[in-house]
Amino acid sequence: MSDHSLPFYEPSGNEIALFEHAYRERLPLLIKGPTGCGKTRFVAHMAARLKLPLYTVACHDDLTAADLVGRHLISGSGTYWTDGPLTRAVREGGICYLDEVVEARKDTTVVLHPLADDRRILPIDRTGETLEAPPNFMLVVSYNPGYQNLLKGLKPSTRQRFVSLRFDFPSAERESSILIGETGCDGDLAKRLIGIARAFRALKDRDLEEVVSTRLLVYAATLIKSGMDVSVACRAALVESLTDDEETVEALMEIVNATFGR
Repeated sequence: MSDHSLPFYEPSGNEIALFEHAYRERLPLLIKGPTGCGKTRFVAHMAARLKLPLYTVACHDDLTAADLVGRHLISGSGTYWTDGPLTRAVREGGICYLDEVVEARKDTTVVLHPLADDRRILPIDRTGETLEAPPNFMLVVSYNPGYQNLLKGLKPSTRQRFVSLRFDFPSAERESSILIGETGCDGDLAKRLIGIARAFRALKDRDLEEVVSTRLLVYAATLIKSGMDVSVACRAALVESLTDDEETVEALMEIVNATFGR
């Protein structure tokens, strides 16, 4: 597969090599980092790079083990079994990616344990099967450490089954490359948007609970490049996505307008 056919991804260090080694050695991978810093894009890039199917599960409070493994359904001709995404990935090979895994209930994530150690098996109690993961199966999970608390966090028995990789917001130079590569915007626009992001990120835990992500910068650059007014685009993509407080919105817009000389 040529680099041109891969989902765009700008490396920050040795994460590509680490992913490839983990895949070859049949090790599960945990990726942790703030929202919108490129975790999901990285997994999509690696799936394409390794020419593997990608099964993505967005985890949430109501996710059950049956949602991952599968369940019996009823049709006019009787009951039949349907595989969940985790089971399909184990049967057919590929990457099963659980996004924001800490959002799932702990009794659900326990189903991952026999797949995430040297056994690499998936017992399916309801059918009596025990599936062995093929060499081209890989389990990848991600989460945002900033969202962890006493009620939501990975159990040590789960965490210690994974090789771990930490992501963070990129450097200014790398973030500029991402914006240009993703949107085709010019370097000056990228520099101004990154300046806004740096100013917003300095407000974390004071005026903002969450800060602007690289994903939102891509949205803003896309809108501006399409011809939208820069103030309107930045308000929609950056400011309103971060806060509902009107005073904070106005304060953030002052930073935007000063950056663009308005």
